Amino acid sequence: MTPTTRLSSIIAAALLGAAVAPMPALASDTATDTAQLASTLSDQLGDRTAGAYQDATTGKFIVNVTDAATAREVREAGGTPRFVARSAAVLQAATDELSREATIPGTTWSVDPVTNQVKVSADSTVTGAKLAQIQGVVTKLGDAARLERLSGTLSTTITGGDAIYGGPYRCSLGFNVNRPGTSEAFFLTAGHCANAAATWSAGGGQVIGSRVGSSFPDNDYALIRYTSSIARPGAVNLYNGTTRDIANSGNAFVGQNVNRSGSTTGWRTGRVTALNVTVNYSDGTTVRGMIGTNVCAEGGDSGGSLFSGNTALGLTSGGSGNCSSGGQTFFQPVVEALNAYNVRIY
Repeated sequence: MTPTTRLSSIIAAALLGAAVAPMPALASDTATDTAQLASTLSDQLGDRTAGAYQDATTGKFIVNVTDAATAREVREAGGTPRFVARSAAVLQAATDELSREATIPGTTWSVDPVTNQVKVSADSTVTGAKLAQIQGVVTKLGDAARLERLSGTLSTTITGGDAIYGGPYRCSLGFNVNRPGTSEAFFLTAGHCANAAATWSAGGGQVIGSRVGSSFPDNDYALIRYTSSIARPGAVNLYNGTTRDIANSGNAFVGQNVNRSGSTTGWRTGRVTALNVTVNYSDGTTVRGMIGTNVCAEGGDSGGSLFSGNTALGLTSGGSGNCSSGGQTFFQPVVEALNAYNVRIY
């Protein structure tokens, strides 16, 4: 591979190397319609629903409701209402209680719309008094919450390798973006990556950009301005010799089929399992509002692309497990990052 081709591949999404995988299909009209329905109902109903998800078996978009008027609106919009016991307010009160009483490194929590509960997870580092503390809070919440154990450790680890480099650190490029009305070009990556280094290079040591801003913890996004004129297509590397053009950005929904691209483990697939996840990483940092998935990731995939079809959804933050045994990965929603820096996908 020539140096020019190598750099172009990295800028397309973050280079892994020789891993080859079948090309994921573009989003179908049905998938696009579901995404539009999810966005419409979210804007229309707000906290009058207790979560929503696409049923993996039927493909229907299910919206949890607690009253007949909201159920009628859901039907009229094309969704399927489902009456549940706990409202959005009850579930929010449960997550607020966890934030006050159980912000412990190695834990996460989010609303699980399928079970109409708050799912609380604790990784292998949560033991002894800390485990007893979170068990106590979950018990106090009764049926509104449940506790699960995670294998491995919740981490935002970045390691050495062959992708974009900030000094001794390696991360993955998320999406190429620009600023409307200007000729400025940038890329998005994870905030915990950009916090570690102000200048970023590609393979061979060529400097390609410098940090404009980063937000971590609480959020996990960063903007890097290109200082090089190398090619920067608006695409994501599929690690099979081709790329996927990314034409727009959007918000994820639970049950959505998604793809992830990163410099350590290449292209991977899975489903969105939760929205608005609070993640307390094992190093003591906390991020909020994350997209939860069952897609695997490993160190060095940080900052990489989460997408569905041609739509950008998120930036890889961290997770637990690996791509051998499986795991969970959390993503910073990309729309928030785009709005924060007034940039757009192209």
